[in-house]
Amino acid sequence: MASFTEKTEIYNRMKGRNKMMDERERRRRRRRRRKRQVYRARILVGAAALAIVLAAGFGISTAAKKSAERKAQKEQELKQQELAEEEKKKAEKAEKEAKEAAEKAAKEEEEKTFTLADLDNPDGFDTRPTEHGIALQNQQIDLNGLDTTGLDWGQGGDKDQWNRPAGCLQYQEKYGKYNAYFIKDEPEKKVIYLTIDEGYEYGCSPRILDTLKEKKVPAVFFVTKPFAEQNPDLVQRMIDEGHEVGNHSVTHPAAGLSSQTIEEQTNEVNGLHSYIKEQFGYEMHLFRYPAGKFSEQSVALLNNLNYKSVFWSFAYLDYDVENQPDPAESLQKTIDCLHPGAIYLLHAESETNTQILGDFIDQVRAQGYEFKLFQ
Repeated sequence: MASFTEKTEIYNRMKGRNKMMDERERRRRRRRRRKRQVYRARILVGAAALAIVLAAGFGISTAAKKSAERKAQKEQELKQQELAEEEKKKAEKAEKEAKEAAEKAAKEEEEKTFTLADLDNPDGFDTRPTEHGIALQNQQIDLNGLDTTGLDWGQGGDKDQWNRPAGCLQYQEKYGKYNAYFIKDEPEKKVIYLTIDEGYEYGCSPRILDTLKEKKVPAVFFVTKPFAEQNPDLVQRMIDEGHEVGNHSVTHPAAGLSSQTIEEQTNEVNGLHSYIKEQFGYEMHLFRYPAGKFSEQSVALLNNLNYKSVFWSFAYLDYDVENQPDPAESLQKTIDCLHPGAIYLLHAESETNTQILGDFIDQVRAQGYEFKLFQ
């Protein structure tokens, strides 16, 4: 049986051994803790690295997305710009083609040969250029047996429901077959035709032309040969500014054309016609009877001379330069007598007409009327 000393020694050895074992266990535990700490640290580092990578990847992705969006937007803007440029070029091309077509049409229209069939529709000539006039080819009429009784034209005072002078309608029906015009029988059209007689120049014609140009109104100027000889610049201006130049005879016989022989009447008409054609290269086709005196045979003769005889449906005492009518009263009179298809006669030597012309045009248009060129 062991002694106490031996037991004590055995106990101490066991205690030492246990102590060593405990020390080893503590070391193992420390190593395991360090491993776990290292592992967690690695995990944390890995997670942080992954987060960094993911964040970087997201940033790169976002930047790439934004870059792609900017690129797409820029491409869209370039595409829109190209489309706009293309549309602009198309518009410019279309405008150029339209302009060229209009110029070509205008040139063709200018070079178009006038025919009698065209002239049967005067509305078609309202805007036709008249730089060279119009040559008619009227159907000839037998003058034998036609009445030679001289007539003094005046529109009279009786009016119909459209304010048209009844005398004009009666004479139009009777003498219209001879290419004579007292009124345009178109009650449904609010149209007025302005005609101006030029027996001699009294200093008003340039101002009248200025007003017509300003207001863009065409007119027929009936000139005599002395007027054309003494005022070639005015005649040329009338032609250049788109007005019609009409024949008012060579000498403006006071007794009227119908008081002359057929030969004398022919000379009165053709003498001025030839002069205007030679001096201005212009064909006249409208005639106004001096003092409005005519006969059935005379208007038939004018037809055979390839003319239209143009009378009037309104005129008033405006030609006496020494006794000019009051401007306000004259303006009111011209407005009160408005009617569809009106042919207005004004004398160019009238200072009153020169003063009121602009207001007359404005008031006529204010009532819905349109000025057209009689052709």
